[in-house]
Amino acid sequence: MNLHKEGILTLTLVFAAVIAINLGISLLTHNRPAEVIAALVTIPAFLLVVWFFRNPARPVVPDETAVCCPADGKVVVIEKTLEKEYFKDERWQVSIFMSPLNVHVNRYPVSGLVTYFRYHAGKYLVAWHPKSSELNERATVVIKNAGGREILVRQIAGAVARRIVPYAKEGARVSQGDELGFIKFGSRVDIFLPLDMEINVRLDQKVKGNVDVIARWKQ
Repeated sequence: MNLHKEGILTLTLVFAAVIAINLGISLLTHNRPAEVIAALVTIPAFLLVVWFFRNPARPVVPDETAVCCPADGKVVVIEKTLEKEYFKDERWQVSIFMSPLNVHVNRYPVSGLVTYFRYHAGKYLVAWHPKSSELNERATVVIKNAGGREILVRQIAGAVARRIVPYAKEGARVSQGDELGFIKFGSRVDIFLPLDMEINVRLDQKVKGNVDVIARWKQ
C-alpha cells in the first residue's frame, strides 16, 4: 500500500506515541492486563491513521470530453447555484463529502491551465452545512481546458478536517488525474461546472477520484 507524503510526519509522531505509551505502561505498571489493553487501543489507532494516508495508484486515460471525479466520497449536492467568488454567475455545483475513512488525495478533474488560485482562512462548520462552501477554510482552483472552458474546484475544511494542503499554482499546466492537494481527516470538495454540461452522477452515489466521471461536455 502506497502512503501519501502528507502523512509522513503524522505517522512518525503517532508511531512514537504508540511506542512511548506501551513501553511506559509496561515499565511503570508491570501489569499484564493493562499492557494488553494499551496495545489493543493504540495499535488499531495507529493502523487507522496509516489507512487514512493511503494513496492508491489510479492512472487515468486522459479524456477531453470528461470531467473526472476529484475526490473519493459521497455525492451530497447536485444543484444549480450562483458561484460568487470567480464566475459570479449560475453553475452546476456537485459536492463530494469525504469521511475520515475515504482516500483524501484530491485530483485535477481536467487537463489545462490553472487560471486562478486562492486560499481563504475561515470557519470550521460541518462539511455538509450549506454555508461551508463560502465560510469555511477553503482553497479555490480554476482550470481552463484546451477548448477554453473553465471549471472550478474548491477544497473545503470541515469540523474535523482543519488543514487543507493545496498544490495549485496560477499559470501552471496540469494534467487530468494529477494531485491537486490533500485535506486531512475528512471534509468536502465542490466542483462548479457550466450549465450546458451533462451531469453523470446522482445524489448519494459513492464515487472515486480518477475513476468516476462527474460530467461530460455535451456534443
